This record gives sequence, C-alpha cells and structure tokens, in this order.
Amino acid sequence: MANGTENIAEYSNPGQVTGDKLSFKSLTDKISGITERKTPPVWFVAFGAAFSLLLVLLGSIGYLVWEGVGIWGLNNPVGWGWAIINFVWWVGIGHAGTLISAILFLLRQRWRTSINRFAEAMTLFAIMCALIFPGIHVGRIWVAYWMAPIPNQMSMWPNFRSPLLWDVFAVSTYFTASLLFWFTGLIPDLATFRDRAKKKLKKLVFGILSLGWRGGNRQWRHYELAYLILAGISTPLVLSVHSVVSTDFAVSILPGWHTTIFPPYFVAGAIFSGFAMVVTLTIIARKIYSLEHIITIDHLEKMNKIMLLTGMMVGYAYSIEFFIAWYSGNIYEQFVFLNRAFGNYAWAYWIMISCNVLVPQIFWVKRWRRAVPVMFVASILINVGMWFERFVIVVTSLSRDFLPANWDYYKPTFWDISTFVGSFGLFFTLFLLFIRFLPMISMTEVKAVLPQADPHSRTSGGLDE
Repeated sequence: MANGTENIAEYSNPGQVTGDKLSFKSLTDKISGITERKTPPVWFVAFGAAFSLLLVLLGSIGYLVWEGVGIWGLNNPVGWGWAIINFVWWVGIGHAGTLISAILFLLRQRWRTSINRFAEAMTLFAIMCALIFPGIHVGRIWVAYWMAPIPNQMSMWPNFRSPLLWDVFAVSTYFTASLLFWFTGLIPDLATFRDRAKKKLKKLVFGILSLGWRGGNRQWRHYELAYLILAGISTPLVLSVHSVVSTDFAVSILPGWHTTIFPPYFVAGAIFSGFAMVVTLTIIARKIYSLEHIITIDHLEKMNKIMLLTGMMVGYAYSIEFFIAWYSGNIYEQFVFLNRAFGNYAWAYWIMISCNVLVPQIFWVKRWRRAVPVMFVASILINVGMWFERFVIVVTSLSRDFLPANWDYYKPTFWDISTFVGSFGLFFTLFLLFIRFLPMISMTEVKAVLPQADPHSRTSGGLDE
C-alpha cells in the first residue's frame, strides 16, 4: 500500500513529464496527425532552402574531386583545415542523442521520453555530415576504401597506426549502434502508423518496417530486452567515440595538442554542443507543430541545466590547459597557449570563451532558464562557440609550429565555406524528411510515463482517458 501511495504522489502531476490533459488517444492522434495531414507550406519552404544547400555541398565536393584539395585554404603548416574542424564539430553534435536515449534510459530518467526520438535522429544525421569531411580530406577520394580493413588488389592493408583509421572504426561503430537503437525504438510506432494507414502503399511500407509487430506480450518482452541491450552497448560509445577523435590530436607531439586532458574535455564539449542543437531544433518544432503540452518547458529547463553543467566542465578544461602549460615548464607549450589568447587568432579564442563559458552562466537564473527566446539564442551561440573551439585547437597549434620559419596565417577559401554551409543542407534535408514521414516523438515511451499507464494511479481506469 505504501508503494502505491508513493506512485500516486509521484505521478499525480503529469505536467512534470508530458504536460496536463494528455491521454493515450490524444497523444496518438497528435503525433500521427503530423504525418497524416497535408504537408504545410512552411515545410516546403524549409525543405527547398535545405535542399538548395545540399546542392551546394554536392557541387563543392564535385569541384574538389575535379581540382583537388588545393582549392581549400590549406598551406604548408596548416595541413588540417576546416574539414577536420567540421568533422569534430559534427561528431560532437551527434553526442546528445545517444546520451539522452541510452544513458538517461539506463538511469530511468522519465523526462527523456518526449525528446529522445528527436535527439536520436539528429545523431544519425550529424554523423552522416561528419563522415563526409575525413572522406574528402584524404585527397584521392577514389581510394578511400583503403581505410576499410579489407585487402585490395595490391594486397595492401590499412595502416592501423593511423588516427584516420581510428576515426573510421569509432564513428562507424557509433553510427551502427545509434541506427539500431533508433530503429528498434521506432518499431511499435511504425506499427501504429501501419494500422492507421488508409492507402495500400503506405500500409505496405510501414508493415514491412514494423517487422510484423502485433504488440503481444512475448514481443514486448523481446523488445524491452533488445532495447536494454542496445542502450548498454551505446552507453560506452558516448565516452569512447569522442575520446578516439580527441586522440587524433593527443598522440601527436605538437604543442597545444599533446595533452591527456583532451578525451574528457572533448566528451564534455560534445555533450555540451549536442544538447545545444537539440534545444535549438526542439524549440522550433514544438512551436510549429504545437507540441508544448508534450515537450514542456520542464524538458527544456532540464536540458539547460545539463548545458550549464557541461559548459562549466568545458570552462574548467580551458583553464586547466593554461595551468598544465605553465606547470610543464615547456616553453613551446607555454607559447602556444599565450599565442591563442593574445596572438593572431585571439579574436577566435575570445569568441570561444564568450560563447562557451560566459553564455551558459545565464542558466543560473531560473527565469532565463525557462525563457524560450533566451535559451534559443543561447543554444545557437553555444554551437558557434563550440565550432570556434575546434578552430582554435586545430589552426592555432598548426600555424605556429616549433620553427618560426614555418609560420603562416590560415585563411579559408570560398570552397571551405561552401562545403561547411552545404553540410547544413544535408543535415536539415534529412531532418525535415524525418519529421514529415516518421514520428518525431516516441508515442510508446511517452505513453509509458502517463498517469494512465500506472496501475496505482487513480486515472488508469481506461486507455482512452
């Protein structure tokens, strides 16, 4: 009886999780209706803009294949430019999805249910954007398959000591696990779409994708076990993937890169930027599709708290880097960090500090933490700052090497910028297709946290209440 009382008290305010006056039927109608209704004109406008940027990306890559990497702003000391910066940035964007889905699921955080599908899809699309850049950065794209661990016609095997190969293994594993986790969670909702479909083609497509789901007790047991196993597999990947990416830098002997703080520092920054992107996209989608009663201000506030925490971790990493450089007594290391703050790229460094350290501090104030316009602007500024963080790490270290005779100033070209801007076209094209044709919110998981799903709740009298 005591346990029942606790459960009633815990779920007596459904607004804490998914908003008031929400039932199983109204939730199904709302989420399914987004894909069943006629496509709104604003979607076509957004899709047209995103697809135009995608064409810019394809054109930039085509010209790169034709001319070579010389069209980029790479010079003698800066052999890694915007391609590697964008790769690390996009991988970071993809971290929030797996963290929200896997880690928060294992920790039984019920508030994740309204945003996890969103974040999982964002993870997949961000990784697709990320994988473009190391692929085209190799120069001879037509032999990029050499990075795969398969013998080729010359009996050559990949160089397993190459950081580029580590990225191939880490990111492809992360993508595969994230894809399986995302699709597994979709299966019950796809079956709902199948049962509601009025056209034969739609019913056939969703029938194939739902893998014969009927919602029986045995299927639910297998589903929950599979979902739990995939969450357990995905959880260490959150820590390992960006640690591997950061090791690309840390294994070098270049001042500014050769530091052991990079793995935890990169992981915190990835979660930081990933949650910022989730907040940006969530705010737009919940406003356009009127999802405020499902994705409540409480969900956004919790994500803002996580951004505040990870932002402070990133700020600590910035400060500890200066301490390590001073404590090491290495004059080259000391010069690199002083040059970052006061040298030719000081403007980029202070943009990074302002956006990543100062901006998140507004979330100490509850009123701003729950103000949608404030968090929307802050989330965009945070991702701007995280891009500049990668720029500062890559460019400032390479442009000022051990020998002053090697020094040069790196400037991106039009093709650097067009490739990066075009990658947003790929991301938003895929994202718009996702929210148009698939359930953007997990109906199954949201229903599980409604009061009606709790057998001890007073409101569990009927499934359609």
